[in-house]
Amino acid sequence: MTVENAAKESGGVGATGVGATGVGTTGVGTTAGTVGRDARIHANMRLVRIIAHQVVAGLPGHIDVNDLISAGTVGLLEAVDRFDESKGVQLNTYASIRIRGAIMDELRGMDWMTRSMRDKSNSLERAYAAIERKTGRPAQAEEVAGYLNVSNDELHGMLSEVCAVGVLSLEDMGVAGRDEAMDILECIKDEEAKDPMAMAKLAEIKKSIKEAVEALPEKEKLVVSLYYYDELTMKDIGGILGITESRVCQLHSQTMSRLKARLMRYGAAN
Repeated sequence: MTVENAAKESGGVGATGVGATGVGTTGVGTTAGTVGRDARIHANMRLVRIIAHQVVAGLPGHIDVNDLISAGTVGLLEAVDRFDESKGVQLNTYASIRIRGAIMDELRGMDWMTRSMRDKSNSLERAYAAIERKTGRPAQAEEVAGYLNVSNDELHGMLSEVCAVGVLSLEDMGVAGRDEAMDILECIKDEEAKDPMAMAKLAEIKKSIKEAVEALPEKEKLVVSLYYYDELTMKDIGGILGITESRVCQLHSQTMSRLKARLMRYGAAN
């Protein structure tokens, strides 16, 4: 389960007025029980393609979007089979979480990042964590550049390069193993099926994610909302904010570095 999906569940970002998905998903969100399984899968395949193309847009060219669509389809099948409309959640909401999670699991399994990308991503996370621990507020770009001893232009280049690295799961936070993390996702949708200790842990995690998102600078908070809640592409977000797609990518990287640093502190403390 990725942090972005948990943040989506935590209610950490308010409505943006762009819509529940931000895309024309007519036919998506059919509730279970009104049509057959095959029809529900067919109605939500467009959601798989939307999310796969959204994710691949920030990845290196050698990543095949069809591999992500295949992984996302597995997530959709699991969502349809596990969905329970009595929980009061729309199928497309639940499916989008499992689709994105399956795609991110596929990417982690590919180990597609180069050593250089990993090193830069880790350096950024350490820089944001150190500065924010010291100042008690969000780190400024100039401060991060100074900490890393690079120019502002070099910092922006690093952020662009690691744009797609911002994938953090609950197991990465040190709070769960892979199987347990999937169980946590199921807790969200089927609270009666899990023990009170697991639910209490989930509540703590969701609270931590919500607080971390709410503490983001306003523009970064908006990027999170538009990208993860409204399911917009970075190009679409750039059009809304009046900035370039590459600048949105940099903001996304900056935001994920911030969130990862804060949430890793949560994992270490628990």
